[in-house]
Amino acid sequence: MDRSLLGPVVAEAVGTFLFFVVGIGSIVAPIQAGGTPELVAVALAHGVVLAVLVSVFGHISGGQLNPAVSVALWISGHQGTVRTVAVVAAQLIGAVAAGLAIRGVASVDAVNAAKLGVPVLGPGTSDLQGIAIEGLTTAVLVLAVYGTAIDRRGPKVGGLAIGLALAAGILFGGPLTGGALNPARWFGPAVAGGYFDAWYVWWIGPLAGAAAVALLWRYLFAGEASAGS
Repeated sequence: MDRSLLGPVVAEAVGTFLFFVVGIGSIVAPIQAGGTPELVAVALAHGVVLAVLVSVFGHISGGQLNPAVSVALWISGHQGTVRTVAVVAAQLIGAVAAGLAIRGVASVDAVNAAKLGVPVLGPGTSDLQGIAIEGLTTAVLVLAVYGTAIDRRGPKVGGLAIGLALAAGILFGGPLTGGALNPARWFGPAVAGGYFDAWYVWWIGPLAGAAAVALLWRYLFAGEASAGS
């Protein structure tokens, strides 16, 4: 591997691992303690830890921590193919490691009751509805990435806006799709726990939403930036 890629790849693997340990843990831990996961608490856990990790790793790898974000950056021309493939692979490895870590420290009953935190479709939510919800909420998240971390005109607020966008997406999408907004958030615990129902929802939705934002930014919003400069 190119030495210039080593740091970003390790940062993406470690960052994704920590992100999902906290995120999955916020679902499994309350069950192990005899309680029930609360939507607001789960949303805050995911959003706060993402904000912290994006701020920590942003200057090393971009703090992407999400294959949908990485693919969006590739589509918009902000990241090359080799780097994109490398960081996505790192994210998926980190995600699986997080799922295995939670499975290793939590009780079997808690893991089974929570399905290791794997996103699932809520009652009455069809596959197509799930794809649409994941796509729309991921689009909001990726807009926050472009608007505050990629576009030089945007406010530099660290990972705060990105974390808030994720928390908002979970508050809306959580009861309907599990609020993943991230293919790796499904992939890690799914592989670690062996839960693969409707797997395509958490790949097609986030990638489609991210791609739409990337194309908007590349062909419309970036052009506005150039025209106004």
